[in-house]
Amino acid sequence: MKIRAAVSRAQTPVPALETLELQAPRPDELRVRIVAAGICHTDLHAHAGRLSPLPIVLGHEGAGIVEAVGDRVRDLAPGDHVLLSGSSCGVCPDCTQGTPSYCDEAMPRNFGGKRLDGTTALATEEGAPVHSHFFGQSSFATHAIVPERTAVKVDASLPLETLAPLGCGIITGAGSVIESLRVGAGDSIAIFGVGGVGLSAVMAARLVGAERIIAVDLNRDRLDLALQLGATDALPADEGDLVARIRAVTGRGVNFSFNTTTAPAIFSAAIDCLAMRGVAGFVTAPRGEWAPPMFQLLSGGRMVRGILGGDAAPRQLIPMLIRYWQQGRFPFDRLIRFYPFEQIAQAFADVAAGKVIKPVLRVS
Repeated sequence: MKIRAAVSRAQTPVPALETLELQAPRPDELRVRIVAAGICHTDLHAHAGRLSPLPIVLGHEGAGIVEAVGDRVRDLAPGDHVLLSGSSCGVCPDCTQGTPSYCDEAMPRNFGGKRLDGTTALATEEGAPVHSHFFGQSSFATHAIVPERTAVKVDASLPLETLAPLGCGIITGAGSVIESLRVGAGDSIAIFGVGGVGLSAVMAARLVGAERIIAVDLNRDRLDLALQLGATDALPADEGDLVARIRAVTGRGVNFSFNTTTAPAIFSAAIDCLAMRGVAGFVTAPRGEWAPPMFQLLSGGRMVRGILGGDAAPRQLIPMLIRYWQQGRFPFDRLIRFYPFEQIAQAFADVAAGKVIKPVLRVS
């Protein structure tokens, strides 16, 4: 069938809308009409060709309505409302233990731009293949072919356009606090970078009862929002000795740090601010030379913890976050700005410039 999709091609500043041909779903797949799709920095990196092959249709925070299912699909049916998260195999040890972000096949399934058999679900009108299945979805499109495990069913009365970002950015920030670091009541945490992922971590830390939640950023407006969403302290990153200021909040350093930035200096600060036996979680890699301070880690019993997808099982954590949102305890909707699908170029530009926290495309 013919669809409209935003295609990322080499040497182009942003994805551009094109008419493509979409295959029918295979036995273990769904066809989903996309209602909305969030944009995050991973999409910007992938558009630049750093993560996946080009040309490709990106988008990995999709929300929509199931239109058709393959004959091996059992848990979903046409008409179901779904949120889309990452792709995983379902049978490897990490999948069966509830941590599908670490699936043995996570990289080819989510970044390979194709099914594992090498096929793609998309082509131009002339028949040239276009890479698909980005994070199991490629949701910058009016329709997507999705593996069954990528979809999370939600109540049809809920606003899909608001829920879309839960599939990646929100679940990464909240899951990192709740599932990965297991921050608890009375703990302290410093959160470096309060964009969509960092602010989700702030809200989650408040949910679990952390005593001190220290937000760190260069953007004063985002620091103000962090305070509104649950941070107890907001520290501009460019004023004085950052580590000393963080350590002064508790008198001994923090139990946890959570880094959403790529700055090597912040990777160091996220370790230096830890109390004894503290844990530094991170969801990105440093851009530039950096080496962990091994003696400091050893002498303080400190740990550095890489985190993908918040260590979350989307079918468990997403419904939980929705319930918290319905109760007014997890107001992630305050991060969202909506854009018509036709304004994807503006949305990409606003993300790159830091003008928006969580842009969501209204696709249909």
